[in-house]
Amino acid sequence: MKYSIIVAVYNRIDEVKELLESAEKLDFPRQDFELFFVDDGSQDGFKDFIESYPSPSGLNTRAVYQKNQGPGAARNNGMAHSDSDYFIFVDSDCMFPPNYMAELDKRVKDFDACGGPDTDHPSFSPLLKAISYSMTSFIGTGGTRGKSEKVGKFYPRSFNMCVSRKVYETIGGMNKLRHGQDMDFSAQIVEAGFKTGLIKDAFVYHKRRTSISKFYRQIFNWGVARINLGRLHPSLSKPVHFLPAMVVIGIAFLALLSIIFYQYAALIWSIIGIGFGAVCLFAFIESGIKNKSIKIGFLSIITLNIQVFAYGFGLLKALWQTKILRRKEAQGFVKNYYSKKKLESR
Repeated sequence: MKYSIIVAVYNRIDEVKELLESAEKLDFPRQDFELFFVDDGSQDGFKDFIESYPSPSGLNTRAVYQKNQGPGAARNNGMAHSDSDYFIFVDSDCMFPPNYMAELDKRVKDFDACGGPDTDHPSFSPLLKAISYSMTSFIGTGGTRGKSEKVGKFYPRSFNMCVSRKVYETIGGMNKLRHGQDMDFSAQIVEAGFKTGLIKDAFVYHKRRTSISKFYRQIFNWGVARINLGRLHPSLSKPVHFLPAMVVIGIAFLALLSIIFYQYAALIWSIIGIGFGAVCLFAFIESGIKNKSIKIGFLSIITLNIQVFAYGFGLLKALWQTKILRRKEAQGFVKNYYSKKKLESR
């Protein structure tokens, strides 16, 4: 087998069904790839479903099962049980365009590890399209997720990542870092001297989180992950990553000034309002034009602000844990990651 598409699964049977539906339409020889699911202790009937799945297009599907250990351990398990030349990682909440494998195959030999961008599908809800905008636009990420093949070092991410067997045999799998395992893995690949690259036409449709609260928790953990990653790989800490935290601190500082110098409070909040309004207006216009929807434009204002503040709060929380409390690894949402229960503290 040339490719193993490894999908870590944990109680996501509905997402798996959508992923498989898109995989059936992949325009690529069936003998050259497989969909390899690693079930991380699901209790939603996934095992019965996948073992009785009748592929109408002749997809090669198989699965292995493990106790719940997290996505990194699941992906490692997949690589350990595969003899393919390349391992492709996609998240269970992704879908493939028909030409995904063909586009990847055109250029995969140019790199030791590579990946593609993610985007929204026409069928996604307005909220999901707004989330996609905030997570892929320059104003939302500062270009760090860029879609250009000319941006600095490219660090593939696990929603759309391909690594060669040589990479795996040289550096092994992902470590036990709770947040940011895929970026740590990519950093190890780069630091080992392997060539990485972006294949912009090998994109996936990424459904991401399905509610505001879940989106907040995901982005909060990204802020936490940035500190952990920076401690392991200093090259991954760039000024742009600290901008959301600076926004949080800046607003808090200005709020304090408006209390101390109350006579200037109106001026201070006017300055904040003008800056805030300009950013929101830009997001509204850009997203509204891109999606041809006023509603999505308005929702993008909400998701963009959630992204900035959640990331900033997560980063500050991680700094508190590592710099003040002297913890070796910062922790964000771990237990009840996708529920409304509060943060686990350790």
